[in-house]
Amino acid sequence: MPYTTVETDQGAVRLFHTDDGAGGGPPLLLVHGWGADSHQWSWHIDALAAEHRVIAVDLRGHGYSSVPAEGNTPHAMAADLVALLDALGVPEVFAVGHSMGGQVVSILAVEHPDRVAGVVAVDPGYGIGPEVARGFSRTIEGLRGERATEVALRLDRWCTNAATPAVIRRWHRRRLDGMPAHVLAQAFEAMFALPGSMGVRPASDEYLARRRCPVLSIWADPVRAVWEAGLLKHPGSKVVCWEGSSHRLHEERPAEFVEVVSGWVREILAEHLTPEH
Repeated sequence: MPYTTVETDQGAVRLFHTDDGAGGGPPLLLVHGWGADSHQWSWHIDALAAEHRVIAVDLRGHGYSSVPAEGNTPHAMAADLVALLDALGVPEVFAVGHSMGGQVVSILAVEHPDRVAGVVAVDPGYGIGPEVARGFSRTIEGLRGERATEVALRLDRWCTNAATPAVIRRWHRRRLDGMPAHVLAQAFEAMFALPGSMGVRPASDEYLARRRCPVLSIWADPVRAVWEAGLLKHPGSKVVCWEGSSHRLHEERPAEFVEVVSGWVREILAEHLTPEH
């Protein structure tokens, strides 16, 4: 069965995950965004699994995984992933995260650097300017209210544009329709508003500068792409901007996404990883 129960300081959670492929490349850990689940990677798993072992997980509170009453935060999600890798006997991964997942895999790289050979951050949920973040308190209040799903669906409209196929819009709306409201509120607040959150600048700058592994960052926003390029430490790091795409650029351009990620991982393995890796 594709479930593993893991135990962390936040308690036990039962995580749904799939485990595909057995290629010669290093394992990939695929981490979805806020209000989604690992089905988000259905566009990519088969192609990636041709070269890699591919582990795609539903984060706590999402998809088929356990729904704790409290603690549905990116830091807790990262701790869950460490425990999952331990249970699967996987010492190190390239961690790929979209949106909130970009926060989760970056936390994994900062707090557990020995487990992360590289990070792929896909239009990640960090680097938000304070002028945008000023409205987040109202969003959090709405997510805690009686019409939380409506608030989440309004946020979801920001995640799409004319480049987004209707099937992707519908797919994500249906996920949000089924999400527990308290998980949406807790995760959003922990990303952007709680002490220790790293989603809003300047906290983003300070936290992300602690990543020492190679990072591939793929953005739709050229301004934030330039901003993150200034934070990257490893010589193998790279920033790509697909201007005109939406927040879900990897779903809109799956073949190109797989090509960029696979090519970058091959480059890192050939040129930049130290002998102990």
